[in-house]
Amino acid sequence: MGSMGEVGDDEIQPRGYWRWSKQDFLPEESFKTWASYRSALSQTCFRFKDRLTSRSEDANEIGEMRKQSENDMKRCLTWWDLTWFGFGSVIGAGIFVLTGQEAHDHAGPAIVLSYVASGVSALLSVFCYTEFAVEIPVAGGSFAYLRIELGDFAAFITAGNILLESIVGSAAVARAWTSYFTNLLNRPKNSLRIHTNLTEGYNLLDPIAVAVLAIAATLAMISTRKTSVFNWIASAINTVVILFVIIAGFANADPSNLTPFLPYGVKGIFQAAAIVYFAYGGFDNIATMAEETKNPSRDIPLGLLGSMSIITVIYCLMALSLSMMQDYREIDTQAAYSVAFQSLGMKWAKYLVALGALKGMTTVLLVGALGQARYVTHIARAHMIPPWFALVHPKTGTPINATLLITISSGLIAFFSGLDVLTSLLSLSTLFIFMMMAVALLVRRYYVTGVTPTINLLKLVIFLLVIVASSMGTSAYWGLNPNGWVGYVITVPLWFLGTAGIAVFLPQQKTPKVWGVPLVPWLPSLSIATNLFLMGSLGSAAFIRFGVCTILMLVYYVFFGLHATYDMAHQQQKPESLKFDDGETGKTGP
Repeated sequence: MGSMGEVGDDEIQPRGYWRWSKQDFLPEESFKTWASYRSALSQTCFRFKDRLTSRSEDANEIGEMRKQSENDMKRCLTWWDLTWFGFGSVIGAGIFVLTGQEAHDHAGPAIVLSYVASGVSALLSVFCYTEFAVEIPVAGGSFAYLRIELGDFAAFITAGNILLESIVGSAAVARAWTSYFTNLLNRPKNSLRIHTNLTEGYNLLDPIAVAVLAIAATLAMISTRKTSVFNWIASAINTVVILFVIIAGFANADPSNLTPFLPYGVKGIFQAAAIVYFAYGGFDNIATMAEETKNPSRDIPLGLLGSMSIITVIYCLMALSLSMMQDYREIDTQAAYSVAFQSLGMKWAKYLVALGALKGMTTVLLVGALGQARYVTHIARAHMIPPWFALVHPKTGTPINATLLITISSGLIAFFSGLDVLTSLLSLSTLFIFMMMAVALLVRRYYVTGVTPTINLLKLVIFLLVIVASSMGTSAYWGLNPNGWVGYVITVPLWFLGTAGIAVFLPQQKTPKVWGVPLVPWLPSLSIATNLFLMGSLGSAAFIRFGVCTILMLVYYVFFGLHATYDMAHQQQKPESLKFDDGETGKTGP
């Protein structure tokens, strides 16, 4: 694909990659002049209705949208690369930190069941991502899938959460990298950070976190293939550490430590599952690499499902080995594995565990730099953010501008902020996106524009509302009365009836060409229920922050995103006289 000189112009004009004109950031008609911007604002209600009801198409996302990048990404990945990307993206510090914390505080030895429950929930989301990635192999991941099935506005809300998750999540991992590096050097906590007189929570400056982000981003920008090779090596080292933890743990196991197995009851299992679920996060980055995969229909199911299945088994074995090494009441909540090995006389293992966590976080940042930039690229292709960020470099075949956006933003936050306040918000954003993906899959299977009768569309909407409402009810009842049962007698049958209604009364309108989620609608419906259940366990503060961030996103959408995407969607219908070229980029506008 060659470089294009202007949006919507049939004539292709080669242009350099590094350019900074208004045309590259605000090429839409609405931002041509201040007068056109005021005119666009006056049509906000009409345009919002248009965007709310509009849906993209597979062919548009796969073909036309990619032209916005001017150059193609290089197809250089196989199932082997994707499998290791799965390991690199998912296995970070979470398993080393969260296991001990939740075993001690909530689950006891039953922490292994918490990992089973959260692993099953994660796999349900993986099923949905896999079907979409095979059918629509583009860089946008969940953003592109939701644009097709739930429309432009739902995709925008998702895009806002993706950007928030990418920027703040990367910053948090980078800060944690510094902490583990300090531990590996056996130095006092925060000794490698710069102490200042700024406000508490922002007074520990972290230049090491910024440097780590910059290094990961640089490698990701240079070459996807080289990044994959580096990820193999780093993930292999981390795998060796994990195998040591499992083998050494079982070699020194004391079965009596498994008694009592359920010290906190069933409630504790699910409380812990809601927290350790996030040790499985990051697999969605793999779906964004579909555009660079040689054979998506074969490689993506093998890479995504294969890696996540193995990771679930690994996590369960690590949790069980810790529970058998040490009584749950004696597990250290900060450095569980290190302290457990130290109690067995293996003090040197502390450094091996710290090295494993450090390697894990390195690959999480590396794969994150790849996946997050591809999300941003496709969001920019839709003009929800300036299309300058959609450009793919002609030589490297990577989205350098998008990578820089994520890296610079993450670096600024990581340098100043400890990010404790935003942790639960990120968890809520992740679960919200996964829940929306399951809804989108059901819409994809049971609704096709212009084919599905209106009555069947109405039935689908009603059944989906029943599934979502009953799942929310189950989550709310669990939070209010975890030892009760009366509420479940109402909510669980309602969920079952909603799902059965889709299965019995609605014919599937679309069948996957290569690979599809089995047991539809039951598995996607179960994914909706589990994600909403876990969302409900995060507490009211997370929802308040989520609401505030959503309001800020809507403000941006009303004043910019709505008008940019409206112009982008309707540009082919505009008369030729309204199109403008590079000679007009000097005109004054917002």
